[in-house]
Amino acid sequence: MKRIAIVVLALAAGTVAVVAAVGLSPWWWAAAVPLTLLGLLGVADLSQRRHSVLRNYPVLGHARFLLERIRPELQQYFIERNFDGRPFDRDVRTIVYERAKGTDAEQPYGTERDVYQPGYEFLVPSMAPCPVPKTPPRVRIGGPDCARPYDMALLNVSAMSFGSLSSNAILALNGGAAAGGFAHDTGEGGLSEYHLKPGGDLVWEIGTGYFGCRTPDGDFDPAEFADKAAHDHVKCVSLKLSQGAKPGIGGVLPGAKVNAEIAKVRDVPEGRTVISPPYHKVFSTPRELVRFIARMRELSGGKPTGFKLCVGSRRQFLAVCKAMLAEGTAPDFIIVDGGEGGTGAAPLEFADHVGTPLTEGLLTVHNALVGAGLRDRIRIGASGKIATGTDLVKRLVQGADYGNAARAMMFAVGCIQAQRCHTNTCPTGVTTQDPRRARALDVRDKTPRVQRFQEATVASALQLMASMGVTDPADLRPHMLRRRIDPYTERSYEELYEWLEPGQLLAEPPAAWAADWTAADPDRFTV
Repeated sequence: MKRIAIVVLALAAGTVAVVAAVGLSPWWWAAAVPLTLLGLLGVADLSQRRHSVLRNYPVLGHARFLLERIRPELQQYFIERNFDGRPFDRDVRTIVYERAKGTDAEQPYGTERDVYQPGYEFLVPSMAPCPVPKTPPRVRIGGPDCARPYDMALLNVSAMSFGSLSSNAILALNGGAAAGGFAHDTGEGGLSEYHLKPGGDLVWEIGTGYFGCRTPDGDFDPAEFADKAAHDHVKCVSLKLSQGAKPGIGGVLPGAKVNAEIAKVRDVPEGRTVISPPYHKVFSTPRELVRFIARMRELSGGKPTGFKLCVGSRRQFLAVCKAMLAEGTAPDFIIVDGGEGGTGAAPLEFADHVGTPLTEGLLTVHNALVGAGLRDRIRIGASGKIATGTDLVKRLVQGADYGNAARAMMFAVGCIQAQRCHTNTCPTGVTTQDPRRARALDVRDKTPRVQRFQEATVASALQLMASMGVTDPADLRPHMLRRRIDPYTERSYEELYEWLEPGQLLAEPPAAWAADWTAADPDRFTV
């Protein structure tokens, strides 16, 4: 294509020279150049062999590729309605933008949603609403084995790595977390200076690549881990088992993206492709996983330690619960990532068809811990398309203690859902390592937007809970959230799902859980 472009430009220049030499009028200049270029483009289209459309429809065929290229923008800005866009509809994006800017996020004239559509969910208001708490409640993270518990906000920044996000995006997110008093998950890409400089509280996430605490051959380095985990800004440590966007597979960072800065943060060679395996080297059984969590807590000086996963086999999670009981120790928190996907690019088949959605994932983890008698010592975080106060309250009803947001936080710093996160061509400078594009994101302007969005969303959640007659999230109950089954029937979550009693799996497992509980083996991940 470069050769064709050079030939086209050379011939165009020759045409201009000929027109000038014979002394024709300026009108000939105006017509000769574009006609020559179109003619040469047609010749190039007819001679190339890559695109059949261009061979049959030279010149005109390019319109097809142009329209295909701008199709997402046309869909987003001119075709989709306010409430049916994907992954986030216009209503949700608008409410995030408005809250981040500190402007009104209200809508006149009633809802545009079809409240009789199957799947529609609504919260149950009380006839005796409560006053809205003046101070948002926090969640104490830290079980009996934790020496340095942490009070988590109701909404925090979910896992997004430096490398996936630009340095300016990380600075703005962490600065907002510092100003608002909430936590910022680093993602598995390592602990960078951009996470540390603003001073926000951090949840340091360790993935299968052990970036930032790895040996030259890719194993876990306990000494480096202990050194970095001791940093004052690191409040919790999280081991990532899987993520919602692509559970069961690892990641690849092309060598072209591994510059000196990223190589230093991740402890990898500069310029070489980095592969995160789909599995961990530090454990291969549920029992080994539980032991490693305990080791991480010890190495971190007693800070809260947990793991993140996109739920798959209920039997395997029950095996982890059995391992906790057998070993007499447990994680301080578990983050449930929904199969709805996230900021990381993933194969379409994984994004669309692998992993348990957040609702069922939360219900599985919450009920398994309750049934095993472990729920009171383990906090549950929910991560998956939390963008509004309603989203947060729903997840609290479904079993979470707090929520994490990734894409909504990206909206707060300027993301427009262009869905070019993996191409390094993000138009707003959020998900790119191109310095020219990243500079478009002004840290001083975006930092307070992150703070305002989080503060307004938590305030909205508290206002919703107060309207339901609740001031403490722990008092939310399954009957307070209802789902429409068909145009004539709606049911509460208490009716739709089975809710286990504390210790029920240990005493007499219900029929729906008995087979999985019996088959769960703390010494192997049974399929």
